[in-house]
Amino acid sequence: MNTKLALTIDFGTQSLRVALINKKGDIVAMEKRVYEEPYFSLKKGYAEQHADYYYEKLVDAMKSLTSKNKNILKNIIGATVTTFRDTAVLLDGKNKPLRPCILWLDQRNAKAKEKLPFFHRIAFFIVGMTNTVLYNRQRTAAHWIKENEPEIWSKTKKYVNISTYITYKISNVLIDSVSNFTGHYPLLYKKKKWYKEGSLKGRIFGIPNRMLCPIKDAGEFLCTISDDFAKEVGLPKGIKIFASGSDKACETLGVGALDNTIAAISYGTASSIEISNKKYHEPETFLPAYSAAVKGWYNMDVQIYRGYWMLNWFTKNFASEEMSEAKLLNMTTLEVLNSRLTDIPPGSDGLIVQPYWGPGLKRPLAKGAIVGFSDVHTREHMYRAIIEGIAYALREGMEGIEKKQRQKIKEIRISGGGSQSSVICQITADIFGLPVSRIHTFESTSLGAAISIFLAVNEFSCPEEAIASMSHIVDTFNPNTLAHQQYDYLYKKAYLKLYPNLKKIYSDLKKFDKKY
Repeated sequence: MNTKLALTIDFGTQSLRVALINKKGDIVAMEKRVYEEPYFSLKKGYAEQHADYYYEKLVDAMKSLTSKNKNILKNIIGATVTTFRDTAVLLDGKNKPLRPCILWLDQRNAKAKEKLPFFHRIAFFIVGMTNTVLYNRQRTAAHWIKENEPEIWSKTKKYVNISTYITYKISNVLIDSVSNFTGHYPLLYKKKKWYKEGSLKGRIFGIPNRMLCPIKDAGEFLCTISDDFAKEVGLPKGIKIFASGSDKACETLGVGALDNTIAAISYGTASSIEISNKKYHEPETFLPAYSAAVKGWYNMDVQIYRGYWMLNWFTKNFASEEMSEAKLLNMTTLEVLNSRLTDIPPGSDGLIVQPYWGPGLKRPLAKGAIVGFSDVHTREHMYRAIIEGIAYALREGMEGIEKKQRQKIKEIRISGGGSQSSVICQITADIFGLPVSRIHTFESTSLGAAISIFLAVNEFSCPEEAIASMSHIVDTFNPNTLAHQQYDYLYKKAYLKLYPNLKKIYSDLKKFDKKY
């Protein structure tokens, strides 16, 4: 009888999930808490949240989970924490937050006034990394705080990710998985350890090693849930916490994409394509591969910064009629909009969206663009074009990864909110020209975290056995030949040419933003 359970704590950008999952991949129990306010903005482009807000949600959800499932709590074999990425928490000498965390969604830039050593600057110039290094420094929260809140920086003793803080709150130990430090931290990804103090690349982020916490690889023991936390929320004492991965890393493992011929697409707030590999390959020049949720593996990741957030943007600004209809039908607005996707032909009658609603490492000047408007286009065309544009961008990312790893992708596993629509799954298959599969649950991040736990306690002999037991494909969407031909034409003849031709315009727009 399958009684052993993994306890997963899964923080997304929009909501929290705590779950008990068995060795078959069944979610035996789950409590979800949607954030009333995912973030607040003191200024345009800011995205902040109090670290303890997430902890309070965790306590509430965990109390509900334990009160409803008292008879099976004794079967918990381990726990793990997975969170969204690149969200720094600054702690004082007593490990108390000094200010709200700056979320990964935040768009502020530092001026990067703190100069790098002369010879470091020369080295970056020689290898063509000057602009990339500058962009990384501007996007690092530590630099912005030094420049704008020096009194906060002077009190900072530890600089950690939100996952580290949550782990600390439930264990009283400041430690984390190496996989959770994805983003603007001085991490040597290939060797899965912090850069040495003063090293060439480590200095980019301006975070001294004394502020960093101990890190361990996926599957390793981190700490034990404290007796105080266990008592407060109703858990048994002594539950061990194991290192797993970031939200995207767990999502990739959850859909079973632990093979360099399988791509994992996440249609979440940030949309991404990840490919797992035992060898370290950088998916784009100067963009590292991240540590996976399985020991010894890396995830090559290309992310569309605000991905399916754009659908919420569209809904808020253009879908008031659908909002009203959704209330009458007891549906979500996105469900109403998705039901109309098939009314628009593949390619949206030539309307193309370049989905750069936020800059990226490879395209720091990028902005969004909508090209090809004519009098035939409607709101429904625009909605479908956004979905297609995100898929175009992810296909471009996949093709770059294929070149780096010298291996073609043969199939795609899909997850995230967008994957709940069969039409969106079919659009994805048609754009990529590859079969797209969904697994038995949309909670793939929590599932991946659970797989990591069962591997950590040696319940499976290898990752492949764990995936076979816990992640189950339930449907597959094969590409339509004609639709793929149409998309292939638009992708190659139009989409790929947009950024090179608009780059100078984006540069001028950035100057306009600064000037006015």
